[in-house]
Amino acid sequence: MSSDGAWWTSSVIYEVYPRSFADSSGNGVGDLRGIVERMPYIASLGVDGIWLTPFQVSPQVDQGYDIADYCDVDPMFGTLADFDELLAAAHASGVKVLIDLVPNHTSIEHPLFRKAVAEGPGSDAWDLFHFAEGGADGGPPNNWISVFGGPAWSRVPGSRELWYLHLFSPAQPDWNWRNPAVGDYFEGVLRFWFERGADGVRIDVAHGLYKAEGLPDSPVVPTVIDGLRSNPLVMDQEPVHDVYRRWRRIAEEYDPPRLLVGEVNLEPERAGRYTRPDEMHQTFAFAFVRLGWQPEEWVRVGRELESVRRTYGSSPTWALENHDLVRSASRFGGGERGVARARAGLVALLGFPGGAYVFQGQELALPEVDVPVSERLDPMWFRGGVSRDGVRVPLPWTSRAEGAHGFSPAEVAAPPWLPQPEGWGEHAVEAQDSASDSTLALFRRATRIRRALLAAGAFVADEAATWDLREDGLLLCERDGGAVVAVAMGERPVPLPDGKVVLASAPLDGRMLPPDAAAWLVGGDVHARLVTSGLLPE
Repeated sequence: MSSDGAWWTSSVIYEVYPRSFADSSGNGVGDLRGIVERMPYIASLGVDGIWLTPFQVSPQVDQGYDIADYCDVDPMFGTLADFDELLAAAHASGVKVLIDLVPNHTSIEHPLFRKAVAEGPGSDAWDLFHFAEGGADGGPPNNWISVFGGPAWSRVPGSRELWYLHLFSPAQPDWNWRNPAVGDYFEGVLRFWFERGADGVRIDVAHGLYKAEGLPDSPVVPTVIDGLRSNPLVMDQEPVHDVYRRWRRIAEEYDPPRLLVGEVNLEPERAGRYTRPDEMHQTFAFAFVRLGWQPEEWVRVGRELESVRRTYGSSPTWALENHDLVRSASRFGGGERGVARARAGLVALLGFPGGAYVFQGQELALPEVDVPVSERLDPMWFRGGVSRDGVRVPLPWTSRAEGAHGFSPAEVAAPPWLPQPEGWGEHAVEAQDSASDSTLALFRRATRIRRALLAAGAFVADEAATWDLREDGLLLCERDGGAVVAVAMGERPVPLPDGKVVLASAPLDGRMLPPDAAAWLVGGDVHARLVTSGLLPE
């Protein structure tokens, strides 16, 4: 079955980080039942789907990205029955469900890795991973650096001569994808979740599965954090594309087809190759995700992504936040101005042609939290000195402090797994729910109008766009169908181009868009149709 016109081409997906979304049991850690209980809220956002970060069995060294059993739920989060209930609740609300698949690495607690260590060289399990003898100096086999800092090699337990490869923490050994048995294993994992009813998968480190044959030294020692992009020997190897061709065939055996979206942290031209017609359906536009409030860079990247769209036929997949990045309200300057820019960024990315992904709390314009050093849990902090904990702090649901601002049941609440800062309740869902000028209200308005524009044909999922930056700081993304996304990225109010304004992130003064604000404009005929149909107020 062809995926042309599939739901994901214009979808808005809401990333749920289960640990920090909602705690139903009162143990301070979010869980699947908490998500079920909050499904009405998710549905109220007007999103098309949710992406769940890992909830599978894991020692939780890297907050779930070290998976020990790919086909079961960690008791911390619930049971497979809870997942089935979550899936049913989401589907009843018209919300699709994506799960996180982690094929580059596993956990040292995975039965196959433990078997490999126990049985040693020459066993079938041994060849499922990257084991090697140390260098002549007795150190690691090569000079590769872990993304989390330090060598990408650790000694095999009980041995001084043998090492195993881990591009992330020592608790996360890399699979050896040159062994066909690994591909067969993951086909079974993929089918398990598709048969259970998952609507698709987000593929972690999708470009990093294959390593250069022989595992040679890197000519340039890569930097920490950027290791997967700066060391070409550990990522973007040509055989990886055959993996996604195989998975695409599997995804299209189902009716409707399942979605494959990849974390491919490469420049647009290289990332675009992963969305050729027989590979993944989407990859995140990381060249855009990484940007600050930089108008020239927004335009440059927009044009690059448009070029990739023309070359490979796949529209960009926009995002400004995820569980690994500093919150946009802080990244864009912090304070009131940072919030204004975060609101404008939300309106902008929901107006650009293609799909969009938002991270839980982005609809509240949550700021980054400076988690006390003594409370940090991110393995990247301990090895590389960079903490991602600040974006993962549990959501504030109520203004009241009880139950970690509604994150947990107040009467049985343990402290949340990461501490919430003072004043966190000011940003709560409860505080924003009844305020017509809140970021939450703006987000709901944006998804509603987006759907109306798609239904009216004013937004077309895969249409081309022209990018420009005026001298007065107004960024313009002009969609081929006539709709325009305008973002005032300068220091002064700027006049808007022709068209009827259907959405703005801040109040306008006539036809003037204030700085740090964004707006959507459409033709008068489209606006009239939307007003007549009741989709827009007069």
